[in-house]
Amino acid sequence: MRTPLKLLAAALLCGATLLAFANGGGGVPSMSPMPPRVLTPEQQARDLYNDGVGYVKKADKADLEAAQASDAGRKERARRESQDRYAGALGKFQQAVQLDPRRYEAWNYVGYTSRKLGHYDEALSAYDRALALKPGYPDAIEYRGEAYLALDRPEDAKQAYLELFAGDRALAAKLLGAMKGWVAAQRAAPVSDNAARVDELDKWIQERSQIAAQTAALTRAATATAWR
Repeated sequence: MRTPLKLLAAALLCGATLLAFANGGGGVPSMSPMPPRVLTPEQQARDLYNDGVGYVKKADKADLEAAQASDAGRKERARRESQDRYAGALGKFQQAVQLDPRRYEAWNYVGYTSRKLGHYDEALSAYDRALALKPGYPDAIEYRGEAYLALDRPEDAKQAYLELFAGDRALAAKLLGAMKGWVAAQRAAPVSDNAARVDELDKWIQERSQIAAQTAALTRAATATAWR
């Protein structure tokens, strides 16, 4: 009978030990939670910038829906949504540049969202900051060109186009499209006292479009020759 008694005693001892572990009475101490990771100001600015870009994508989508909607109610709802999202994005970008003033992409988006909200002077100031940090930054040049159009400064928009044409043909074409839209809007206005300026810009746009098409054709021909 001694052997069964010994086995019973061992089982009882093992159970008591396991219960002690379960109640925190000994053994390996439980792992304490890791302290939260502290982000540097630059890392916080990066996260805010990324959040803001997400807001902008949704705002741009709503803005496009507003432009394409034929129903007045749907157009207004989409317009309000876009404005709310642009405002939210602007707040993110403003926080980002406060934490990391050298983040030129955030300054560029401060300009973009300010322009979309109709704050053109603030937009130009932000684009200037972005370009001071990264001279020749094509995105800021293109966005600033569109802001010039909104401020009725087509001559400055033309200069922006020429800068882009030398280094970024895709963005140059985008700005030229915006300039065509500006001309169409000016001509559709019920009252306009700058018909001569509009005609001059329209002629300039046609000339630049021809130059762009010719240089693109020459580039394609040169590329084809090189592969022969």
